[in-house]
Amino acid sequence: MFKKIFQIVLALSLVVSCAAPEKISYFQDASQYGISEPLLENHIRLRPEDKISIVVNTSNAELTSLFNLPYISQRIGSSTYSSAVSGYTVDAEGNIDFPVLGKLHVEGLTRAETAEYIKNELISKDQAKDPVVTVEFMNLTVAVMGEVAKPGRYAIDKDKLTLLDALSLAGDLTIYGRRDNVMVFRNVDGREISYKVDLCSASSLLLSPAYYIQQDDLIYVEPNEMRARQSTVNGNNVRSTSFWISLASLAASVATLVLRVL
Repeated sequence: MFKKIFQIVLALSLVVSCAAPEKISYFQDASQYGISEPLLENHIRLRPEDKISIVVNTSNAELTSLFNLPYISQRIGSSTYSSAVSGYTVDAEGNIDFPVLGKLHVEGLTRAETAEYIKNELISKDQAKDPVVTVEFMNLTVAVMGEVAKPGRYAIDKDKLTLLDALSLAGDLTIYGRRDNVMVFRNVDGREISYKVDLCSASSLLLSPAYYIQQDDLIYVEPNEMRARQSTVNGNNVRSTSFWISLASLAASVATLVLRVL
């Protein structure tokens, strides 16, 4: 009887301990999955309230200073620091007010398209012959919440930021995060849209509209059952390997006692 009880308890503990890895590994179908068509490139496009820095360089120093916003100096202690924190904020109509050129509609443009647009405007209006225009993001961010190592808001510093990039910035998922149910919340034309992504499946990730992150996206990693049970008093004990080992030890002691009594 003792041997049979011990075998049952041991089998249960092995089932519990071996089930978890199936839900932890990323891209489990990657070896058999291939993309027949190229991924849809989803560059960051400017929206109202986005802030950008624009730097224009020309062979004429006077023109260069004319088109560039002044650097803002800041004194800390005995030292003075200068940083180009001054930028252009896209207004509600999707415009920026650029020196000499006036109102420019940049909503919906990428960084490269904005730079090319300003360059062409400068040339067509005989303001500069050989301008080099550089555009950088200043206040674009993505928020990552839930079961990640470092939840928080992170800056977007490139045109194409993937979901994996954003999760990496947050230190990756914890062991308690559900890989098969990562949610991405996005505002599209004034409506909140949510996307569910299964990181265990390469096809689910790569073909998802949420593969490329947009500014102001919110990524939420749902806790798995083990973490959810930890929110109750000793709720997770019934799922832990140590619990089953303790139960096996108790069952062995009880079986030994029963045998002695008999």
